[in-house]
Amino acid sequence: MSAEDLERYETELELALYKEYRDVLPMFNYVVETERRFYLANGVENIVKNEDGRTYFELNLTDAWVWDLYRSARFLSNVKVVTFRDVNIEEIAGKDMIPDFVDDEE
Repeated sequence: MSAEDLERYETELELALYKEYRDVLPMFNYVVETERRFYLANGVENIVKNEDGRTYFELNLTDAWVWDLYRSARFLSNVKVVTFRDVNIEEIAGKDMIPDFVDDEE
C-alpha cells in the first residue's frame, strides 16, 4: 500500500466517521471533549478531585458514543475518563445544530 493509498483510506474513514457523528448526534444530550477524545453522551458526571496539590477530573459518562477512527464499537454504555487536562462539557441545546456541509452524494 502506497502512502497515497493510506492517506486516501484515512480520509475515507474520517468522512464515514463524520457522517456517523452527524447521524447519531440527535440521540445525545451532551458533547464532552478531553485532550484525547471527543464523546457524545446522555449522562455526564464530572468529579473534581485534588490530591497532593494536583487537581484532576474524573468523568463518568453513560450511554456514550466516542469519536475514534479505529474503534469498531463506538457506542459504549459506561465510560470513565481521568484527566489532568481541561475538560469541556456542553449540553446540546437543540437538534438543529447538525451541520449540513458534507454532501451525502459523494
